Amino acid sequence: MDDTTGIIHEHAGDPIGAKMGMWLFLLSEVLLFGGLFLLYSVYRYKNPADFHHASRELDVLLGTLNTLILLTSSLTMALSVSATQKGNRTLSTWLLMATLFLGLLFLMNKGFEWTAKIDHGIYPSSPTLLARGKGDVLFFGLYYVMTGLHGLHVLAGVVVLAVMLRFVRTERVHQGRFIPLENSGLYWHLVDIIWIFLFPLFYLIA
Repeated sequence: MDDTTGIIHEHAGDPIGAKMGMWLFLLSEVLLFGGLFLLYSVYRYKNPADFHHASRELDVLLGTLNTLILLTSSLTMALSVSATQKGNRTLSTWLLMATLFLGLLFLMNKGFEWTAKIDHGIYPSSPTLLARGKGDVLFFGLYYVMTGLHGLHVLAGVVVLAVMLRFVRTERVHQGRFIPLENSGLYWHLVDIIWIFLFPLFYLIA
C-alpha cells in the first residue's frame, strides 16, 4: 500500500514544502495508474470484441452508484476543508464523518460486486475464466488488478481521513493549521478522479 504518512504530517512552519511534497506524491500516483491505463488501451485495441463482451457482464447500475458515492464524497471532503478554514470545527467534523461513511460504502459495494463475480467462477486463473477467450482473460485480469489497486487507495484514504477526523476533533488541525487536512483532501480527490476513468473503461466500453 502507498506510503501516506506524508499526507498526515505537515512540515513545521513550511506549508509550501508540505504542499509540494503532496503534489509530487500525487504525480507518482498518476504515473502508476497512467501506465495501467496505457496497458489497458493496448489490450483493448488488440481484443475489441472480447473486451466488449466481457464488459457486458459487469453491473453498470452498481458501478454508477459507486461513481455517485465517490463524487458526493469529494463534495463533502471539499466542504470539510472549507469549514475548517472558516473555523467551523463542528461542521468540518460532520462532513469528514460523511466522507468516511461514503468511502466505506464504496468499498462495501465493491466487495459485493467482487463476491458476485467470484461466486460465478470469474476470477484470475479460475478454470471458468481460463476456458474462455484470451480477451476475456485479459479484461478480467485488468479489472481485478486496477479496481483492486484503486480499492486499496480508497482504503488508505479512509485510514488517513479517520486520522484527520481525530485531529480536527482534538484541534490539532484548525483554522490556523489546515494543510494536513487539505493534503488529505487532495489525495481523496485523486482517488475519485481515478475512478471516473475506471468506470467508463470497464462498465461503459462500446
